[in-house]
Amino acid sequence: MDKPLDYIFPNPPAGLDPRALDPARVPAHVAVIMDGNGRWAKKRALNRLKGHRAGIEAVRETIRCANDLGVRYLTIYSFSTENWKRPHDEVVGLMDLFAKTMLAEVDGLHEEHVRVRTIGDISMLPAETREAFDEAWEKTKDNAGMTLLVAVNYGARQEILEAVSRYAESAVAAAQAGLPVPELSEGSFAELLSTAGAPDPDLLIRTSGEMRVSNFLLWQIAYSEFYCTDVLWPDFDRYEFLRALLDYQSRDRRFGGVHEA
Repeated sequence: MDKPLDYIFPNPPAGLDPRALDPARVPAHVAVIMDGNGRWAKKRALNRLKGHRAGIEAVRETIRCANDLGVRYLTIYSFSTENWKRPHDEVVGLMDLFAKTMLAEVDGLHEEHVRVRTIGDISMLPAETREAFDEAWEKTKDNAGMTLLVAVNYGARQEILEAVSRYAESAVAAAQAGLPVPELSEGSFAELLSTAGAPDPDLLIRTSGEMRVSNFLLWQIAYSEFYCTDVLWPDFDRYEFLRALLDYQSRDRRFGGVHEA
């Protein structure tokens, strides 16, 4: 982390002290289920798409803050395989918002050395949206800073099924060629997932008060710490992110073991 905490958190609310954060214990990988855009809009008698637009600033704020703090991987759940069930106008508007936002933000992300990847099946996205994500990857793929994984048209069950299918194909091909069948272990299976190369999330944040994982990173979050807040996503800012990190640092992570006094 190159920037001091009072620069990253210049005007903390009363009772929230950024100095309580240990920069050496910032999680390497944070995953976020960004929930509550629709409810935020409804509370203001706005249509749902305006809630999604309002949520973009929370995305910007979280990316900047995570990058400044030295988080190495940030995964944001933008659109699930189940979200196609939403009203047609909302889905069309979201796809347009994804494309415009990615094109508007990529230069700034590149300047901050952020690398942008997608996870999920982007082949089903409209051409303009798909091209925006492809352009972001091409522009930033050689960056050595934080990796931003955008989960779009992503579903963890489908991801696991596809990984099993890839393993089965490689096993059959090896057997037919008279070669040893590839070993299957937790490590080798993780390399078949769309998050290959990234560590499992240390911290999973979910906004809007919901208490479910919504088909997100089911394999990867086996030992993640969960932080759920009632704050709706458009109201999530760097100080809410700080609260999540402080809560994370208060946990005793045992990974199934026993704490040694």
